[in-house]
This record gives sequence, structure tokens and C-alpha cells, in this order.
Amino acid sequence: MPEISRVGVLGCGLMGSGIAQAAATAGFSTLVRDVEDGLLARGEDAIQRSLGKLVEKGKLDPVSSRRALERLTFTTELGALAECDLIIEAITEDLGLKNELWRALDDLCPADTIFASNTSSLSIGAMAAATLRPDRFVGLHFFNPVPLMPLVEVVRAVTTSPQVFERAMGFARRLGKEPIAAHDRSGFVVNRLLVPFLLDAVRALEQGVASAADIDRGMHLGCGHPMGPLLLLDFVGLDTVNRIAEIMFDEYREARYAPPPLLRRLVAAGFHGRKSGRGFYDYASDPPAPIDPGL
Repeated sequence: MPEISRVGVLGCGLMGSGIAQAAATAGFSTLVRDVEDGLLARGEDAIQRSLGKLVEKGKLDPVSSRRALERLTFTTELGALAECDLIIEAITEDLGLKNELWRALDDLCPADTIFASNTSSLSIGAMAAATLRPDRFVGLHFFNPVPLMPLVEVVRAVTTSPQVFERAMGFARRLGKEPIAAHDRSGFVVNRLLVPFLLDAVRALEQGVASAADIDRGMHLGCGHPMGPLLLLDFVGLDTVNRIAEIMFDEYREARYAPPPLLRRLVAAGFHGRKSGRGFYDYASDPPAPIDPGL
């Protein structure tokens, strides 16, 4: 297999743009594909702003920032990814949509191109099985914000070859990340432990244990967490966590993974957290004010 030098990223949203930035900053020629020019423009703008903040804080020099931008190419053409050595998918958590793309890329890409998914909860094996290269399929689960978070979960499906797994681990290290090895179980390591904790915080609020502010303050001060679980839910996105929980409950059929009714109601109302302006907190004020969810 050739050395990884050209990286493709499917999706230019929050995660995809972050992965692309990390790859380009680490010296990889990086091609980012999304379905619309407008989505690509927003992703490119997010990368430019993120690099600018790193320069302002002295964490990246201006020359490295400029060179990272020069390594990035944006396209709506799926076929442009055929020249990549590694393709990382970062689109919506929908197995059907992901597999549709993998089947198309399987026909377009050379046999030695490695496919990787950034999924946080779906089966790597179920995606690998949709291709003719199940031995060259692996999970690369990054964390938000990708440029700052050091962890990458490298997920091995039952079909992933040892050589491809080691190359994926090496790629993560070349990005300056700390990889950990995980087996192909929904939620992998972090979300398998984190999601039940977040859902329990919603249940505690739902059951009147304490207010949202006091639940968060308790975990922040009592356990030394950088932020409380309800604030973290707002940061990640209530809709995102709800979807991950649904996938994990479908996988394990354990009550601790089932989305609480309060979470489902907030998502249905469009309260998705910080990105929508309202979740468990109202972001119209600074600092954000806790919202009474009408229990």
C-alpha cells in the first residue's frame, strides 16, 4: 500500500471541516467534498476562522496557517476523491446515506484506498460490508472541536486487516492526536460511557432532583468536570445526542441508552442547544440562562 499523502474528507460540516483542517495542518494534501457550494463555503470560512484564532493565541504561526489553507481543495464532485489514499466520511449519522456514498466510492477509487468513517455510534462492519474492500475499512472517530481535541478512537471491525488498522493508528499520530484502539461496538469507548451519563442528567432534571443549573454546578464542582452534563449536551447538540442514543438503544436494548421523554420533547421543539440558540440554556444572554423546560 502507498504511503498516505492525499486525504479526502466527505462532508464539510462541523466535524468534516475540523478533520480537514487537522489533516491540512499536519501536511496532508486534503480534498473536501460536500453536495453544495454553499456548504463548502461555510466550511472553508470556519477553517479560516479557526486557523486565525490559533494564530492569535500563538498556537500556530502565520506561515503554517497559510500553508494549511494552500493544501485544501473544495469540490462537489465525488469522483475527485478517486485520487485520495485515505477517505474519511463525516456526514449525517444515517447508515443508508453513508453506504450509498461508500458503494459509489468503491467503484471510483483504486483497490488500495482506505475508507474510514467518523461515525460515533454506527457499525463500522455494516459500512465495510457495503463495499468490496471490507479489509480496508476502519473507524476514525474524532472529537469536537477536532483541531483542539487530542483523542481519536480507531475502530477495528471484524474484517479490518491488521495492516490497515496500524496505518490508521499511525495516521492519527501524524495528525498529532492520541489514538486509542476500540472494537466495533456501538458508541465505542467514549460514547458508551458518556451517553448514559448525559441521559441520566436529563432524567435527574425530569424527576425534579435539582434545577439544571444545580445539576451542572454539582458535577462541575463536585467531580471536577470542565462543564456540567446539561451544558455539555447543549454544546454537543441535543438532536445529535438523541440520535446517538437511539442508535445505541437499538443496538443494546438497555434502558440506560433510551432517550428520556424530556430530551425528545426539546428536540421536537427545535431546542437543539447552542447551535439553535436554545437547549437546556438560552444563549441570547451571556452567560447563558437556564431554561425552565416546562416539566
